Amino acid sequence: MTTKDLSVYPRNHSVSRIILVDDDPFILDSAGQTLELDGYQVDTFERVDPALSAIEPGWPGVVVTDINMPGHSGLELLKQVTAMDPDIPVIIITGQGDISTAVQAIRDGAYDFIEKPFASELLLEIVHRAAEKRALTLENQALKNALAEHDVAGPRLIGTSPKILQLRSIVRALADAPADILVNAETGSGKDLLARYIHEQSVRRSGHFVAINCGAVPENLIESELFGHEAGAFTDAKTRRIGKLEHADGGTLFLDEIESMPASLQIKLLRVLEERAIERLGSNETIKLDLRVIAATKVDLREAANRGEFREDLYYRLNVVCIDIPPLRDRREDIPLLFKHFSLLASSQYGREVAPLEPDQMQALVSQLWPGNVRELRNVAERYVLLGELVSLDGSDLATPVSHDSKELTLAQRVEYFEKTLIQNELERHAGSIKETLKALGLPRKTLSDKMRKYGLDKADYK
Repeated sequence: MTTKDLSVYPRNHSVSRIILVDDDPFILDSAGQTLELDGYQVDTFERVDPALSAIEPGWPGVVVTDINMPGHSGLELLKQVTAMDPDIPVIIITGQGDISTAVQAIRDGAYDFIEKPFASELLLEIVHRAAEKRALTLENQALKNALAEHDVAGPRLIGTSPKILQLRSIVRALADAPADILVNAETGSGKDLLARYIHEQSVRRSGHFVAINCGAVPENLIESELFGHEAGAFTDAKTRRIGKLEHADGGTLFLDEIESMPASLQIKLLRVLEERAIERLGSNETIKLDLRVIAATKVDLREAANRGEFREDLYYRLNVVCIDIPPLRDRREDIPLLFKHFSLLASSQYGREVAPLEPDQMQALVSQLWPGNVRELRNVAERYVLLGELVSLDGSDLATPVSHDSKELTLAQRVEYFEKTLIQNELERHAGSIKETLKALGLPRKTLSDKMRKYGLDKADYK
């Protein structure tokens, strides 16, 4: 293959990360530079151990490693990577006397091998094929996960931004784990939805999902709400009442605004979390519980504990697993999809037709700061359906607009958001028709296909 032949390979790689391992500085420099010039992000290592620490299951890249190195060999790296994620392509670099070893490496799971000395063109050809294979594998995995999610009834995490994809991955990893969870998020980000989503994705889905807002229940009632009571436990307790904790047995208890829980009750909750047992008010009988607790807060509980406003021991008990929900301003690329979702829900609820937004209207939405997050966006979508037209584009009736000197977005990010918004709008306008979208945007089919892949767009979402 000549250098000219390399033009058939696109430089905007869908999988662009390479780990290059070799104890020869010349090869690290020359091969690393060759790959970087072709658009790859290259991390070079002279030893196996630091390279291995940079790889994890689902890592979106390709490993290129020499066989013979001091300490652990490239074959050991292959073995470890294959055990971690057998779909990560590993390319072996061999000396002239190592061909039989390289062939055995292929049998053990290596993607391919390159014999020293090798031409840059050969390296790029093999790496490109491996990157394409990795991209296809990850795409298929994402599709399977999405299909599996749609097969399950209940709440869904809507969005294709990296932070939402990561959030879904975290939920899949934790769904069936017995650990309690602490959710950190701003108001309106979807703490309740995430808690329900975790419950529905877990083996506890057949049990009750019990939600209680610690800030909305009067202090003199919250203990009875949580623990229940026996008849005669206090003046108005005429009959036995099962509390929220007991009702959640076998399921999930969601405690929203945990920072608002009275201090006197925090120590009792700590005991429940440690012993998994309760006593109803007015009773000495211990009732064993099998439940998961998901607590949510909009404040920094660590700082609240430092100020003496929240029990430190309860904070540490809740903070075994912590999940952060990104605010809407940190995942703006999800705004068009969320707005469409909420508009369709409102359209069905109110029995009204809704017209798709013009590109400049959608860009106005994307450009807002959204202090009220997803809840605020949902209100705007419902108002749009009810009023028939989105209000002024300067954002005065929407949310706080992003100022021109805002550091929230770089110029490149704004251009990408606008480009993605235009494509989404035309897909929606033409019900997912690629042919009509191509005409409207004046793009070649391959260019549109590349951009849809880059932005995670699927025509099926717009039919």
